[in-house]
Amino acid sequence: MSRIADLLQLVKHHHITPHAYADDTQIYGHCQPSDAGSLTQQVSVCIDEVSAWMMANRLQLNPPNTEVLWCALSRHQHQIPTGPVRADDALMSSVTAAQHLGVYIDADVTVRTHVTNTVRACFAELRQIRSVRRSLPQHALLTLIQTLDITQVHKCHVAEHCRE
Repeated sequence: MSRIADLLQLVKHHHITPHAYADDTQIYGHCQPSDAGSLTQQVSVCIDEVSAWMMANRLQLNPPNTEVLWCALSRHQHQIPTGPVRADDALMSSVTAAQHLGVYIDADVTVRTHVTNTVRACFAELRQIRSVRRSLPQHALLTLIQTLDITQVHKCHVAEHCRE
C-alpha cells in the first residue's frame, strides 16, 4: 500500500472523509450545527495524528496553508463556530470561502466568491485585449475573446468533473 493510501486510511479511521489531489489533501466532516464542537475536536485529533504520521514519513504539515471552512445554509450560519481550530499546536482560522480544484466554495454553500473572482479575471483580460484591439485584425481579436470565454468555461468544467 502506498504512503498516501496509509494517510487516507488514517483520516478515514477518524470518520472523516479525505480527498487527495496531487500534493494537496482535504478532509471533510459533517454534523448537525449543535454538534460542531464535537466535530472540531474530532478534526483536531485527526490533524494531530496526520501531522505525527507526516513527521514519521519525513513530510511536514503546513499550518499557515491550512484552512477551516464551516459550511451551512444561510439560515444556519449563526450556529456554526467562528473561532480558530487547534491542530498540531497551531491555531487555524476559519475562512468564509475556500478553494477546491480551482473553484471557490463559500461558507453558505454558494459559489459567490468564485463567480466574483471569475468576473474580475475576465474583465482584467478584456481590458488587456482592449489595449491591443487596434493592432489586431478582427479575426485575431475575436479569437482572443473566444479563447478567454472557453478558458473560463473549461476551468469550471474541469473543476466540476474532478469533484465527481
